[in-house]
Amino acid sequence: MIQLLTPAHWKDYELIDCGNFEKLERFGSVTLIRPEPQAVWNKALPEAEWQQRHDIRFRGRSATAGDWVKKNPKTPDRWHITYQNNQGGFKLRMALTSFKHVGVFPEQAVNWDYISDTVKQFKTSSPKVLNLFAYTGGASLIAKAAGADTTHVDSIKQVVSWANENQEISGLKDIRWVVEDALKFVKREIKRGKKYNGIILDPPAYGHGPNGEKWKLEDHITEMMQDVVQLLDEKEHFLILNTYSLGFSSVIVENLIKGAFPKAENLETGELYLQATAGPKLPLGVFGKFRKV
Repeated sequence: MIQLLTPAHWKDYELIDCGNFEKLERFGSVTLIRPEPQAVWNKALPEAEWQQRHDIRFRGRSATAGDWVKKNPKTPDRWHITYQNNQGGFKLRMALTSFKHVGVFPEQAVNWDYISDTVKQFKTSSPKVLNLFAYTGGASLIAKAAGADTTHVDSIKQVVSWANENQEISGLKDIRWVVEDALKFVKREIKRGKKYNGIILDPPAYGHGPNGEKWKLEDHITEMMQDVVQLLDEKEHFLILNTYSLGFSSVIVENLIKGAFPKAENLETGELYLQATAGPKLPLGVFGKFRKV
């Protein structure tokens, strides 16, 4: 079943408008303008309203880096936002990085709801969840808040430290932090005979491990899927695969999952998007997920 999914109302996040390769979005009390390569259409709101509503704008210096320009110098470089659903919640520290990121991918809130809902349905008292390519830990935090024994894996030490800070400000504890190449970690867990009830993968198009390992999505995702499904608990499990690559469709994700795990139950595939208040829909990746509870 192919479907389009966008997060339900989230008080601390709003996509206000998008177009002309930019997006206007609010994180808590701070409104940003950032580049958005997917927004090839015209803006719905007039440019004057964008100028009036934003607090900070990102201006690129190169293809990979840039600077943040504040209208008011007193606007903070760091602040907190909260996410809450019926199963639990957490806080995230926002920060202005030179790569235009701020510490969260808001479209992932759809997956956070799926994670917490599924963890709560498991009969086992302490389900184990593995979050790969885990970034600042939104999925790890919601899994932990829902009661899962959670392992968080990312190759960048500073990002894992950021995730650990998010755990602390959320009042959570005991997430297992691992700084390692995701594929190497999975292969070692297979050798150890480990099993997980939930596995989350949100791999980048390109990346590097802590020891210079190279990750390219189209070259390595099939091997990763073939390996990672060996870690799934037979009785109760879920798996989420999310990709943000202009060349990937939900049909590709469906083929990857079915090829690696033909017995997947309740398989859903589709596209994640954010609904702008001004009208446009902003596509932000494709997903595939399945569960057995």
